[in-house]
Amino acid sequence: MTKQGLINSVCSKTGLATSDSQKAVQAVIETITAELKRGNSVQLLGFGTFSVDERAAREGRNPATGEKMQIPAKKVAKWKPSKGLID
Repeated sequence: MTKQGLINSVCSKTGLATSDSQKAVQAVIETITAELKRGNSVQLLGFGTFSVDERAAREGRNPATGEKMQIPAKKVAKWKPSKGLID
Protein backbone atom coordinates (compact mmCIF):
# COMPACT_ATOMS: atom_id res chain seq x y z
CA MET A 1 0.00 0.00 0.00
CA THR A 2 1.26 3.44 -0.88
CA LYS A 3 0.73 6.63 1.07
CA GLN A 4 -2.09 7.56 -1.32
CA GLY A 5 -3.68 4.16 -0.74
CA LEU A 6 -3.54 4.77 3.00
CA ILE A 7 -5.15 8.19 2.55
CA ASN A 8 -7.93 6.65 0.44
CA SER A 9 -8.50 3.93 3.05
CA VAL A 10 -8.74 6.50 5.86
CA CYS A 11 -11.14 8.51 3.71
CA SER A 12 -13.45 5.57 3.07
CA LYS A 13 -13.40 4.28 6.67
CA THR A 14 -13.97 7.62 8.37
CA GLY A 15 -16.10 9.46 5.87
CA LEU A 16 -13.68 12.39 5.91
CA ALA A 17 -12.94 14.36 2.78
CA THR A 18 -9.82 13.29 0.89
CA SER A 19 -8.03 16.52 1.79
CA ASP A 20 -8.82 16.04 5.50
CA SER A 21 -7.66 12.42 5.37
CA GLN A 22 -4.44 13.53 3.68
CA LYS A 23 -3.83 16.13 6.41
CA ALA A 24 -4.47 13.53 9.13
CA VAL A 25 -2.11 10.94 7.64
CA GLN A 26 0.56 13.59 7.04
CA ALA A 27 0.21 14.87 10.63
CA VAL A 28 0.71 11.35 12.04
CA ILE A 29 3.80 10.79 9.89
CA GLU A 30 5.29 14.19 10.82
CA THR A 31 4.63 13.62 14.53
CA ILE A 32 6.28 10.19 14.55
CA THR A 33 9.24 11.58 12.56
CA ALA A 34 9.70 14.53 14.93
CA GLU A 35 9.66 12.30 18.02
CA LEU A 36 12.19 9.89 16.50
CA LYS A 37 14.47 12.82 15.60
CA ARG A 38 14.35 13.88 19.26
CA GLY A 39 15.40 10.36 20.24
CA ASN A 40 12.02 9.45 21.74
CA SER A 41 10.00 6.35 21.00
CA VAL A 42 6.37 6.27 19.87
CA GLN A 43 4.18 3.45 21.16
CA LEU A 44 0.87 2.73 19.45
CA LEU A 45 -0.99 0.11 21.48
CA GLY A 46 -2.16 -2.77 19.35
CA PHE A 47 0.15 -1.76 16.49
CA GLY A 48 3.76 -1.45 17.64
CA THR A 49 6.57 0.78 18.81
CA PHE A 50 8.76 3.06 16.72
CA SER A 51 12.18 3.75 18.25
CA VAL A 52 15.69 4.91 17.40
CA ASP A 53 18.61 2.50 17.54
CA GLU A 54 22.27 3.39 17.28
CA ARG A 55 24.54 1.27 15.10
CA ALA A 56 28.20 1.21 16.05
CA ALA A 57 30.96 2.00 13.58
CA ARG A 58 32.36 -1.09 11.89
CA GLU A 59 34.71 -2.25 9.21
CA GLY A 60 33.28 -3.43 5.92
CA ARG A 61 34.42 -4.23 2.40
CA ASN A 62 33.75 -2.53 -0.90
CA PRO A 63 31.98 -5.27 -2.88
CA ALA A 64 33.40 -4.05 -6.19
CA THR A 65 37.07 -3.87 -5.18
CA GLY A 66 37.24 -5.93 -1.99
CA GLU A 67 39.01 -3.00 -0.32
CA LYS A 68 38.46 -2.57 3.44
CA MET A 69 36.55 0.53 4.45
CA GLN A 70 35.24 2.07 7.65
CA ILE A 71 31.44 2.29 7.97
CA PRO A 72 30.55 5.15 10.34
CA ALA A 73 28.18 4.91 13.31
CA LYS A 74 24.64 6.05 12.64
CA LYS A 75 21.15 6.18 14.09
CA VAL A 76 18.39 4.14 12.47
CA ALA A 77 14.65 3.97 12.97
CA LYS A 78 13.23 0.65 14.21
CA TRP A 79 9.71 -0.68 14.42
CA LYS A 80 8.70 -3.53 16.71
CA PRO A 81 5.21 -4.94 16.13
CA SER A 82 2.93 -5.41 19.13
CA LYS A 83 2.07 -8.87 20.39
CA GLY A 84 -1.51 -8.45 19.21
CA LEU A 85 -0.35 -7.71 15.68
CA ILE A 86 2.02 -10.69 15.66
CA ASP A 87 -0.72 -13.06 16.83
